Amino acid sequence: MRLIRLAVVVTLGLTLVPLAAEAQPAGKVVRIGYLATDLAAASSTTEAFRRGLRDLGYVESRNVVIEYRDAEGKSERLPTLAAELATLKADVIVTAGGTLAALAAKQATKTVPIVFIAVSDPVASAVVTSLAHPGGNVTGLSNFNAELVGKRLEHIVQAVPGLSRVVALWQPGASVNAPKGRC
Repeated sequence: MRLIRLAVVVTLGLTLVPLAAEAQPAGKVVRIGYLATDLAAASSTTEAFRRGLRDLGYVESRNVVIEYRDAEGKSERLPTLAAELATLKADVIVTAGGTLAALAAKQATKTVPIVFIAVSDPVASAVVTSLAHPGGNVTGLSNFNAELVGKRLEHIVQAVPGLSRVVALWQPGASVNAPKGRC
């Protein structure tokens, strides 16, 4: 969980630092759209996001405005909420709610930068065209990718010399959790 928080802060930092570094009128307020599938369920992620912004010098109500849109667990609301954020002329839209939130934001705008948090397989779900070159206005963090299974096993074997068995657990019926590589 800490790695996800760190990755979120780093990704957002890399997205927002250029906004701060560009020649901007004094007092420019950065507007961030924050699209969540369920804010209450992701409170630790949202707090890590705010803390990361503060660490980068962005303070709510001073030099950054965050426009929150919460689907309250009702994914059918995401497209409407994403469209609202797109019309606000945000500097960036952050999606915290997996693949559906990222896809809703992608459909809502082709010009506002979108940073997604923890999309299971952004290439297979058509959020981005590839991991190396996401394309368009969308980038973010993937919490799983089939292409990395081999590399992850390689790291485990290096970390635990003499390892001969690895067990993978998943929830049956949850396609995003199904093993996609041979262990």
